[in-house]
Amino acid sequence: MKPNFSKTSDQLIPAIIQDATTQKVLMLGYMNSEAFEITQKLRKVTFYSRSKQRLWTKGEESGNFLNLKSIHLDCDKDCLLIFAQPEGPTCHTGTETCWGDDNKNPLTFLNELEEIIEKRKTANADDSYVASLFRKGINKIAQKVGEEAVETVIEAKDNKDYLFLEESADLLFHYLILLQAKGFKLKDVTEILSLRKS
Repeated sequence: MKPNFSKTSDQLIPAIIQDATTQKVLMLGYMNSEAFEITQKLRKVTFYSRSKQRLWTKGEESGNFLNLKSIHLDCDKDCLLIFAQPEGPTCHTGTETCWGDDNKNPLTFLNELEEIIEKRKTANADDSYVASLFRKGINKIAQKVGEEAVETVIEAKDNKDYLFLEESADLLFHYLILLQAKGFKLKDVTEILSLRKS
């Protein structure tokens, strides 16, 4: 993957920065070949600042770095899409994105939750509920999913919406644990659902 920096007279190409977790577009910057190389080496997103006329690592003054996750080159090789994990707000004004909106996506929280489960399953079982379930094995995890499903059904028949939502959250949480115990992620299930949509 080699961008074509020679397409413009200033040897700069746009770099769109997107949050690797929330999928929100955070900002737009410009890179020259040196900024591109430094970004890959440091794993911190680095731009060429047109106003400062120098290389600039995002967060070098504020501490709000953009930690590199992956780089994608467009079909013309003159624009970059960079997935990053931000440390703090991205915009110099203090907002989470340069468009002023929140860097949140309620659906991608499930990805974060899967990562938390992944980390905790090997933790000390005395300190982590998730680790204790994994230690007890697949039968106990499956049993727990069954218990939470029954409790969700019971609350669905009553008129206490809050309790129904609480049990639904418990069910989903334990289901995510079961998926990982079986070696899968939620995306494996959603792929099957997407094939069924027709």
